[in-house]
Amino acid sequence: MEKHTNGGLRGISLLALSLGLGACGSPRHLGIVPEAVVGPPVSAPEEPYRIQPGDELEIRYFHTPDQNVTVPVRPDGRISLPLIPELRAAGRTVEDLRREVVDLSSQELASPEIAVIVRSFASYLVHVGGEVQKPGVLKLNGPHTVLEAVLEAGGMLPSADLQDVLVVRRLEPRGYELLGANLQALLAGEDSGGNLALHPYDVVYVPSSPIGEVNRWVDQYIRKNLPINFSLTYRIDDPSP
Repeated sequence: MEKHTNGGLRGISLLALSLGLGACGSPRHLGIVPEAVVGPPVSAPEEPYRIQPGDELEIRYFHTPDQNVTVPVRPDGRISLPLIPELRAAGRTVEDLRREVVDLSSQELASPEIAVIVRSFASYLVHVGGEVQKPGVLKLNGPHTVLEAVLEAGGMLPSADLQDVLVVRRLEPRGYELLGANLQALLAGEDSGGNLALHPYDVVYVPSSPIGEVNRWVDQYIRKNLPINFSLTYRIDDPSP
């Protein structure tokens, strides 16, 4: 069975080339992340939100409403409350912070019942690159997942390899962590694993599929260098006798 295509390549006849370029294009071999800790593709549980500097928190005392306050999380990650002079909030979950506020308030109040509510989220930056429509830095507000960030960047290109999306995450005090995200399985409704909740300054990289690398190679080295129009023919052999 023969098929013809003008310009675009679907070339099974260039299989050896596509496999060779595919190996180079694998996100695990990009060589772009020094001091990296490479982890397997992650099946992400529901990750609780962690408070960030710039978030606005409401601390609500049910039995003593005169103590209620709404406070911003300062750039140093701390907050000040009427009964608690200073408390670290950034990097903690809402429930973790609530328990400590209850514990410290118990020194002044009998059996306090307290709620901690995030009233507004600070904006933060992530970078989305690779095979997306609008690569660049995104300013996000509130929790976002890998898929949401890719969609914010205009969505993925047809050449994208959605099985091997890569998240590069900074580690403190130094180094980086590489996390895999299989968005193809997510979009197919098969598995939500890997659709990670993003952290500030994460880098999301959507690699090119092997066939996308072949298309790029043909465009760069053949179409742009030969002053002729041509069509490519490829053959799919039926393995059945």
